[in-house]
Amino acid sequence: MSKSLFRKKPLAAILKDAQEGASDAHGASGLRKVLNVRDLTLMGVAAVIGAGIFSTIGQAAYNGGPGVIFLFVLTAITCGFTALCYAEFASRVPVAGSAYTYSYVTFGELAAWIIGWALILEYSIGNIVVAISWSSYFNNVLEGMNIHLPAWLTTDYDTAKAAYQAAVNNNAAVDTLAFTTAPILGSWKVIMNIPAFLIVVLITIVAYIGIRESKRSANFMVGLKIVVLLVVILIGVFYINTDNWTPFMPNKFEGVLKGVSSVFFAYIGFDAISTTAEESANPQRDMPRAMIYSLIICTVIYVVVTLVITGMVNYAEFNHVSDPLAYVFDKLNMEKIGYVISISAVVAATSVILVFQIGQPRIWMSMSRDGLLPKRFAKVHPKFHTPGFSTVVTGFIVAIPSLFVESGIVTDLTSIGTLFAFVLVCGGVLLLPKAEPGTKKFNLPYINGRFIIPALLVLFCFFFKGKTADAFANMQAAFVSVDNLQHEYILYLIFLLLAVAITLVTIVKKLSLIPVLGMLCCLYLMIEIPVKSWVVFFCWMAGGLLVYFLYGYWKSKLAK
Repeated sequence: MSKSLFRKKPLAAILKDAQEGASDAHGASGLRKVLNVRDLTLMGVAAVIGAGIFSTIGQAAYNGGPGVIFLFVLTAITCGFTALCYAEFASRVPVAGSAYTYSYVTFGELAAWIIGWALILEYSIGNIVVAISWSSYFNNVLEGMNIHLPAWLTTDYDTAKAAYQAAVNNNAAVDTLAFTTAPILGSWKVIMNIPAFLIVVLITIVAYIGIRESKRSANFMVGLKIVVLLVVILIGVFYINTDNWTPFMPNKFEGVLKGVSSVFFAYIGFDAISTTAEESANPQRDMPRAMIYSLIICTVIYVVVTLVITGMVNYAEFNHVSDPLAYVFDKLNMEKIGYVISISAVVAATSVILVFQIGQPRIWMSMSRDGLLPKRFAKVHPKFHTPGFSTVVTGFIVAIPSLFVESGIVTDLTSIGTLFAFVLVCGGVLLLPKAEPGTKKFNLPYINGRFIIPALLVLFCFFFKGKTADAFANMQAAFVSVDNLQHEYILYLIFLLLAVAITLVTIVKKLSLIPVLGMLCCLYLMIEIPVKSWVVFFCWMAGGLLVYFLYGYWKSKLAK
């Protein structure tokens, strides 16, 4: 049985199907091949320039000061290593499915299922966070137009209860709060986020109707928000006070790293490009370019915008500020510009929802083709040429929870799932067989990591010698403590152990530098995520394994 758990989908068979236009690969699968390199690049920008730059950038700046730009650069470098590995796979395996398909080729079926299950966190569950963020922006825009929705229709129960409790503790008025004004049905207070629900429904309809319509919508929204961000930069640069950049890293590098989860959450969308391989006119050429182009564009925008807003307003003022870009202009009595920014934030969040709602159904479609999910998930609509059933299911999975769920509980969870997928993609590249000359249009540069990786590991241990010493000193206490900090020591030691093992394998096997660096960077970012999120993640993965062994293992095409 153990051998069958790692049965692999043959690369040669996938490429043969692609050339012959079989239904489970690129070709006559019913999907329209209408995306070029510009469309794919804009899709990546649409996914990355979203709620992060309009919302979470504020709290990240508060924790790390202006020096949080180093976190954006670090995250971009990490994603860059991963993007090059994705590009290598996209050139070798030009089919839908993203990291799921790539893992099926290299690691085998069990790993592929685990990745597919983890990607549900990235796309479906992650979109719940964006939908809730969209609702907040949208409600602010309505307030600016003197349209006031009932408070109990624009939030979730836990958030409403927390706001009520905070008001009671501070002896503040509670008569207008959602928890106070909500109607009661039996013993249940009716509190739900209707705007978040409606936007998911509308975006799901667009994704269902067709990729061409989705492409046009995404391109328009990307163009609009880039124009708004350029306006923010061009106006804001004249109001920069360089004194606000001192100190540049007030909480040192530890403060910068506090924003790992929120900043990485903003970046994860770039891999959504790889899910549209079968709708790309030339995936082997265009997808690698689009991934790199989108990462470069987004990183430059994030760094410049961060420097501008932390120059306009001191970083200490961004604590719990959910709309930092609008906030800095309101501080300068330019409320109209702030209002325009709020509108563009709505557009930005909308584009992210659209790209994610496009990505998830295509992963499920690939899993269904392989027999790991029921056949209906692979069905392509005869008129709209989209995976219709999967799109509708994705809509339900995102829309219903967005009515009730608090966004904070799934942000860290989504980042873990994505980083986990990235680690396997980088590792999978190292297992790919050599390509025949002239069979692919992108080549991942080979740089021998035999000497560079050990040197980098030594440098890492030197710069983090204090943390390493603390981890070893507290190792015994960490296993019996309930303190989250103590548990973080365990994660750090696990990372060191994995880093040493990967370094030894690199020395012996002369592994390629870029994939190894991608694995190590992603592993380090993973240990910066709170331990409680890891517990939920393992519970999620256990549920996924249960589904696999009850259904996927027995129904898999490779089982026959």
